Amino acid sequence: HVQLVESGGGSVQAGGSLRLSCVPSGVTVSRVCMAWFRQAPGQEREGIATIDKIGTTTYADSVKARARFTISKDNVKNTLYLQMNNLEPEDTAMYYCAARFGCPVLPWSQFGWSYWGQGTQVTVS
Repeated sequence: HVQLVESGGGSVQAGGSLRLSCVPSGVTVSRVCMAWFRQAPGQEREGIATIDKIGTTTYADSVKARARFTISKDNVKNTLYLQMNNLEPEDTAMYYCAARFGCPVLPWSQFGWSYWGQGTQVTVS
């Protein structure tokens, strides 16, 4: 049974940084494709970045241009990360990690992912 647990969210001032973590159980990060999504109140869940089994990363166009977010993983610690720099109030959202055995054809659709964490709140003021 696969479970994902996020942590690292919090309240920060604009321009600050946070690093989110996601620890899976029932699977290792080296065996699955993983992603970070976020969802602001009243908005759809938005894909941010993916990382596949061998560490290849992709970023959604909405975050790529400004290069403020970096997805990574540590196979030894079995942890997925999202480093977020120069945060803006518009980044305020619940942040979720997701996993799937094999990256989905449509990675930015939430419906392509099999497993989800409970989310961690990020608030930027």
